[in-house]
Amino acid sequence: MSTYFARFFALLLAHRRRLLKLLLLGVVLPWAVFLKASSEIEEGEGFYGDLQLLRWAHAHARPALDSLSLFFSAIGGPVPMVVAAVLFTGVLAWRRRPREAWFFGLAVGGAVALNLLAKAILGRPRPAFWVSLAPETSYSFPSGHAMGSAAVVLALGLLLARRRWRVWGPGAVFVLGVGFSRVYLGVHYPSDVLSGWIAALGWVTGVYVLLPPTRRPT
Repeated sequence: MSTYFARFFALLLAHRRRLLKLLLLGVVLPWAVFLKASSEIEEGEGFYGDLQLLRWAHAHARPALDSLSLFFSAIGGPVPMVVAAVLFTGVLAWRRRPREAWFFGLAVGGAVALNLLAKAILGRPRPAFWVSLAPETSYSFPSGHAMGSAAVVLALGLLLARRRWRVWGPGAVFVLGVGFSRVYLGVHYPSDVLSGWIAALGWVTGVYVLLPPTRRPT
């Protein structure tokens, strides 16, 4: 009996340690970084490397990269991501998986809503160093494409972790492709894209901790 209780408390302690690591690395740290970046934007300060990376990307412009960037930018936009999230959430609800439906809907829908709120509050202008192939008129920080695509992939990865579905590899290619396309097209600073990824990580992980899609989170 004493051995049983010892193993039980050891598992409980290990679970708490994993939860603490998840909170620190997946929620607290990303939000701390994002809030720090937001304060810099609010104060009108730039980020080291933003202009250099933008100009480097434009200097390597090629017709093939133009087409590839337009493709990733089109499929990774907020509207396609929201439509995909609504459809997937609806399928989960139809298959009577309410916990998973709530998790996925809040993870993606909340990320999109937070992105719009952050843009409205901070109001960072778009870069305008050349005529873009896909011009934008809304605010720049954080990137909605980067945040939405990262939220969808991360939510899918957490949702399907126990089903042996290979999400992370193709998902990483998709997210990186979308992020690069926004810089290559000249409609986002690299810091916009990076901040979008960080915010998506903090939000989706926070939803996962508070509303796990399964009774025993991975």
